[in-house]
Amino acid sequence: MYINEAHPTNIWQMQSNVKEGVLFADPTTEKDRETVANSCVRKLHIAIPALIDSINNRVEQEYTGWPDRLYLIDKAGTVRFKTDAGPFGFDAKKLAAALQNN
Repeated sequence: MYINEAHPTNIWQMQSNVKEGVLFADPTTEKDRETVANSCVRKLHIAIPALIDSINNRVEQEYTGWPDRLYLIDKAGTVRFKTDAGPFGFDAKKLAAALQNN
């Protein structure tokens, strides 16, 4: 889920983003957010499907996804697993284990 831009050029630019050419201002409209999300998916070579949070940040507020977090949600919408907040809590191996157990 693409939520708030983590390091927008007009708020908190990271040198690593400059080096990698991932330079975006904080989106202010749904269309802007969609454009930035699509660019991030392409530039960062993200191979999994990406959804986009609304400009009012509902998903981010409900799931506290900033700066990044992994969730396992079953077909009924029940959260079965979540990692700690990233970047240090972002642990794909724990998610893989949760997928095997569920």
